[in-house]
Amino acid sequence: MSRRKVGFWYHLAAVLAKPPLVLLFKRDWQGAENIPADGGFITVVNHNSHLDPFAYGHFQYNTGRVPRFLAKSSLFTDGFVGAVMRGSGQIPVYRDTTDARGAFRAAIDAVERGECVAFYPEGTLTRDPDQWPMTARTGAARVALQTKCPVVPIAQWGANELLPPYSKKASLFPRKTHRVLVGEPVDLSRFYGRTMTQDLLREVTEVIMAAITELLVQLRGEPAPEVPYDPRRARALERRESAPAAAHDCAPADMEEDKGTS
Repeated sequence: MSRRKVGFWYHLAAVLAKPPLVLLFKRDWQGAENIPADGGFITVVNHNSHLDPFAYGHFQYNTGRVPRFLAKSSLFTDGFVGAVMRGSGQIPVYRDTTDARGAFRAAIDAVERGECVAFYPEGTLTRDPDQWPMTARTGAARVALQTKCPVVPIAQWGANELLPPYSKKASLFPRKTHRVLVGEPVDLSRFYGRTMTQDLLREVTEVIMAAITELLVQLRGEPAPEVPYDPRRARALERRESAPAAAHDCAPADMEEDKGTS
């Protein structure tokens, strides 16, 4: 999609967002040559700050291939933000409803029209304590296999230094650098033509996330964890660890009750 097809609302959002972003961040953007010049494709990006859509959106807007983000449906309600989201062609995600799959159909349609759809495969801000990519959802893999479009892995770092994940306190000084590294499209051809099972989708998702993580290793200059953080596994572990403590806390009360009724 060329710049002249971006549309009024996307241009308006850029006009409003770019000046504060230029003020807040220095920029170190590499690998833009790996963004396809034409045709539909998806980008897959790590997510570690609420500022990511703005900082990363700034980068990709400057490439001339604007991204269509998948975003939670509540952002599309009435008001100026909703008007911008709808007018700029972003894709609403209705979580935990019968309409949830509609987002993937819309993403597939956008790719087949020759547009770019940007995925945060993790589905939310990373919960990894050191802000590495965690286990991801399979939506990007599903769209990639169905459309056979280029899948461009991208790592970013820096917005999280200004506003860490799940934090409301920004660190404005010293001025932060937003770094982006774009990799070559992930080769998924070996998965084409296979039955689209959950096992296959998980395997493709792991390949995609490994590509993102390797790029982030290059940006950060330090090794990633051997196993990605899994929030579901972490919650299960916390429950198991808390269960014995809860049982122990209840024991004295039970014993006292037994004494009173003997």
